[in-house]
Amino acid sequence: MSQLSREGSLPLLGLRALPVGCISPWRSVSVEMARNLAVSVWLWTGRLLAAESDHISCASQLCFPLSSSVQMTSSGLLSHGWQRRLLLALLKLMVFCSGPAQAANGRACSARGPASYILVFTGHWSPRAFPKQYPIHRPPAQWSKLIAMTHNAQYRLWREGELASPGVRSFAKRGVTADLGREGREARKRRAVGGMYRTAGVPTGTGHSSTELLMQPRHPQLSMMVKVVPSPDWFVGVDSVNLCEGDRWRQEVTFDLHPFDAGTDSGFTFSSPNYPTSPPESITQITSQEPSHPANSFYYPRLSELPPLATVRITRQRRIPARQTSLSNHILPQYFSETPLDCEVSLWSSWGLCTGSCASGSVRHRTRYILLRPANSGSPCPELEERAECSLRLCLSQQ
Repeated sequence: MSQLSREGSLPLLGLRALPVGCISPWRSVSVEMARNLAVSVWLWTGRLLAAESDHISCASQLCFPLSSSVQMTSSGLLSHGWQRRLLLALLKLMVFCSGPAQAANGRACSARGPASYILVFTGHWSPRAFPKQYPIHRPPAQWSKLIAMTHNAQYRLWREGELASPGVRSFAKRGVTADLGREGREARKRRAVGGMYRTAGVPTGTGHSSTELLMQPRHPQLSMMVKVVPSPDWFVGVDSVNLCEGDRWRQEVTFDLHPFDAGTDSGFTFSSPNYPTSPPESITQITSQEPSHPANSFYYPRLSELPPLATVRITRQRRIPARQTSLSNHILPQYFSETPLDCEVSLWSSWGLCTGSCASGSVRHRTRYILLRPANSGSPCPELEERAECSLRLCLSQQ
């Protein structure tokens, strides 16, 4: 004689604690589908189970009535056919409850083909926006190379509140990509990762880097990260952005990026010496209030939130490049060149002082610098220096 427990588990044919009580509401599944399946299981096993209706065990919005005195009949246990049907129904319910989560919009990506995107990372780490302890030398404020991966729901590059992988810890702490690349290749063997991308570092706190991405319906999510240099183990990035909405690819998404602590080093400032965190802690976001210590480089108690440290813009290109490479290897951006990137330069600086003799004619200069270098046959950069003759009055006034 076997009995259904109060917690809703059924010892059946050697199976241990198969959950049949409730389906968790956080799963991205249809409640109506779950309800229909539950009713089917209940009716299917009705000839074997005798339930008292005065007790209901519930831990979510969808529950089955359970009883402390539900027993299986002797005749039911003797029916091999009914045992097989009951086991099959319970296994279906278990798989339905514990299966992989669907896309963020509740639907798997059903787009008919791949989509090409261009990702542009822009750093906003300037002494004007972040004046506290702004690094100006050894090394000055800058960004590491950008690492991005396209993947499905079975893979996570990083996630707030969880421990960083060895590859993420190594990259966030030292900017080394060897372990991260090894983890990506292992995930690619399991078909959880589709492609791995990288860009060159940005040598200043305010600058751009870009790469092209090829998204596949079987790998519609994108994760990326960039290390803050210098820093103990701080980085910015995005976690599992889904670029597919049902049967359509999103046209453009933009994210403001804020700093995260990888949980491997307890340093408070950009240039803190090595101070390992043991044991490692979970990944946490750094805010204007946390860590709540005046020594922290991002501690601005008068601010409700930090301004964006960087932004990332992901824009779909008009068509897929004619030449494509296999996603089983690293994908180089130039293999998917399609949308041109024009050169972007800063505003002109102020005019300098007049140089040369006022009698024979003097000149003054002003300059600007490159924000984004051209790519994919984009417009070349204009002149970065300009000169103009000084008037005699201006020249004499500066002497």
